[in-house]
Amino acid sequence: MTPAAPPALILAGGRSSRMGRDKLLLPFGEDSFLGHIMRRLAPQVSGIAVNAPPGLPLPTGIEAIPDTLPGQPGPLAGVLAGLRDLAGKAGEQTHLLTVPSDAPFFPDDLCGRLQAALVDGKTVAVAASAGRMHPVFALWPLAVADDLEAWLGNPSHRRVSDFLARHRVETVTWDMLQTPIGPLDPFMNVNAPADLQEALRFLEVAR
Repeated sequence: MTPAAPPALILAGGRSSRMGRDKLLLPFGEDSFLGHIMRRLAPQVSGIAVNAPPGLPLPTGIEAIPDTLPGQPGPLAGVLAGLRDLAGKAGEQTHLLTVPSDAPFFPDDLCGRLQAALVDGKTVAVAASAGRMHPVFALWPLAVADDLEAWLGNPSHRRVSDFLARHRVETVTWDMLQTPIGPLDPFMNVNAPADLQEALRFLEVAR
């Protein structure tokens, strides 16, 4: 039986200090990063929300899920907020898909392949490429929410990989994409203006 598509959460709670402005609303081709990412996600999931600081001007109709912890403590706080929100809704979903707000080329089979790697309702499935894990591209089980909240109670606990080491993790690896201008990591992220210019070059050849 094919599992039902999970909901997705776009993690946009960071400070974007190297970019100088919020990456989610940056122009990207004929759209914004948000619009581009939502189009890639929509066929894969049952719904999309955005984890962002209060006051971020999201388009009308997009659900915002702010951190439940103060101080923008990082992506794990966004994961926790999404899991708590999902747990409060009626339904039988056991996992939440997360993607960051600054990686526009993630695969169109991201959700399906991560779901296929799940062993049980306590497994975290994480994407990888080029010998590196990308832990913000993951399917997170509701079952880890309590442990995650307790973990984040310690201010030194912010690294996603450290938290994952406490749980069963299945890693799914994607190949590099071959394009006319060179290989593209499907999980390439955009942190600074130079990265944005490179991403725009790839956008022209890797739509």
